[in-house]
Amino acid sequence: MTTIDDAAGARRPTPRPGVLEIAPYVPGKHKGTGGGKTYKLSSNETPLGTSPRAIEAYAGLAQSLELYPDGASTALRAAIGKAHGLDPERIVCGAGSDEILSLLAYAYLREGDEAIYTEHGFLVYPIAIRAAGALPVIAPEKDLATDVDAILAAVTPRTRMVFIANPNNPTGTYIPFDEVKRLHAGLPAHVLLVLDAAYAEYVRRNDYEAGIELVATSENVVMTRTFSKIYGLAGVRLGWCYAPDHVIDALNRIRGPFNVTGAAIAAGSAAVADKAFVEAAVKHNGQWLAWVTAEMEKLGLTVTPSVGNFVLIHFPDEDGKRAADADDWLLERGCVLRRVENYGLPNALRMTIGSEEANRVVVASLAEFLGK
Repeated sequence: MTTIDDAAGARRPTPRPGVLEIAPYVPGKHKGTGGGKTYKLSSNETPLGTSPRAIEAYAGLAQSLELYPDGASTALRAAIGKAHGLDPERIVCGAGSDEILSLLAYAYLREGDEAIYTEHGFLVYPIAIRAAGALPVIAPEKDLATDVDAILAAVTPRTRMVFIANPNNPTGTYIPFDEVKRLHAGLPAHVLLVLDAAYAEYVRRNDYEAGIELVATSENVVMTRTFSKIYGLAGVRLGWCYAPDHVIDALNRIRGPFNVTGAAIAAGSAAVADKAFVEAAVKHNGQWLAWVTAEMEKLGLTVTPSVGNFVLIHFPDEDGKRAADADDWLLERGCVLRRVENYGLPNALRMTIGSEEANRVVVASLAEFLGK
């Protein structure tokens, strides 16, 4: 480890201790290997594209690219507030929910602190935690779902933050709102609970709540959301959070002064108001999530029950039939799924629910792979 004295005599600048120990985030593949048509189902993008209203609003900024955007994202916060019944003053927007997660870590973690996330949780969490100089603590899951008791058991006097994705990526599982409230009730008041609800719009369960109620009634809960999934705006990088006033104040002090582009503000404002587009996306996902799950199970594969826009498919522990073998087979046929070894799931693939054509091609390709 380089000390301050060592650094003074170094031949080049060196990162602070811990930075080079961070495993970089690796996104899903983009292309198949066979040279034909590609069905990209590796990044949980929507198959319905983007709201026409959002595209029009985005294009409308083309003649004013020389101007700085509104640094407060005022119109976007107002549109989000109107869509969800929230006070815009308690919203911060960012370049994807990834930026919001990192800002929270930078604002509330320091060297020697601990932050908890779950066993198969989103890999941005440990990156943000380590980047802030703190120590990530992994809480075991139960049946590939968040285990509230395991999280509470991992809390120590050094714990300052807890991240949970609900629904979780890459498993697609969720915990009911009663369990989220039980988790919150068991945490010390100084610990910040971050509820990552990136896939909330897809969930159709009576016992689910994204976190708005808990944020509204608590001083130590933040809910993060994204425009990358159901709204089809992954390419403009746009996310937001709803939080107590004092958290909003802290984030606004450290975020970039123009951290959201003008095009993203315009497109996001239009997208969040296009309820018909969202309803169409929910309907498509509900139909094909059920179909893909049933078809995979007919092939003898195990699928973790999902409430998101993707499924986690588990493969046999047999030579030539494992997830890595299936991935190679699918890539040759243009089907790009997500390998999840880095999530501790070496014998599974995550598949985004795609278009009808994409879904059918993947199922047919796997049937051929398995000799079915």
